[in-house]
Amino acid sequence: MAFGEREAAAAPVGLLVVHHGRGTDERDLLPLADVLDPQRRLHIVAPRAPLQLPGSPGRHWYVVPRVGYPDPGTFAAARSQLAELHDAVWERTGLSPSQTVLGGFSMGTAMSYTMGLDAQRPAPAGILAFSGFVPTVDGWEPQLTGRQSTRVLIAHGRWDPVIDVSFARRARALLHGAGFDVDYRESEVTHMIDPADLPRAAGWLDRVLASR
Repeated sequence: MAFGEREAAAAPVGLLVVHHGRGTDERDLLPLADVLDPQRRLHIVAPRAPLQLPGSPGRHWYVVPRVGYPDPGTFAAARSQLAELHDAVWERTGLSPSQTVLGGFSMGTAMSYTMGLDAQRPAPAGILAFSGFVPTVDGWEPQLTGRQSTRVLIAHGRWDPVIDVSFARRARALLHGAGFDVDYRESEVTHMIDPADLPRAAGWLDRVLASR
C-alpha cells in the first residue's frame, strides 16, 4: 500500500496515521501534519486507499452500498492491507501501537475505528475521528472490552449532508457506554473538518501521547 509521510524533527515521541476520505488520496490530509503537530514531535503517515472505482475520482477504502454499511469484501481487503502497513511502520520506526493515534476523515475515520477497535489488532493510544462512523459490516464487530486505554476524539458537523451527525452521536454513546474516554464536539458545519477543531485536536494529541 502506497503512503505519504512527514518525519519528526528529531526522535519521534509518537506516530499519527491519518486515513483520507472517499475520492481523494494520501495527499489530502498530509498538509494537516504541521497544524496537528506544529512542534514536529510525531512521525506522521498518510496511507493511500487501495480502490479506484469506475466513474469516481480519487481512491476509496471500500465500496459503499449504503452510508455506514461497507461492502464486506472490499472492506476486509482494505482492513488486511492497512494491518500490513501499520505493522510495517511500527517495525520501521521502532514506535509501538501504544504510541500511536489512528485518525481520519469521513471514510478514513471508519477505517481508523476499524483498526483501532479490531479484536485482532493491538489497541492504539487514541482514535481521532473527524466526520465518520463506527462501521456496521458483516463479519466484523468492534471489540470494546479491555480497550479502554484507547482515548477517542470525535468531531462532526451538525449539518453534515453526507454522514449524518447521528452517526457521531451513536459512536459517542457506544464508546462512552463501554467506558472509553471520549472527547466529543459538534459544530455548525457540513461535511468538513471544522478549522476550530484543529487546535483542539492538536492539544488532545499532545495529552494522549504525552502519557505514553
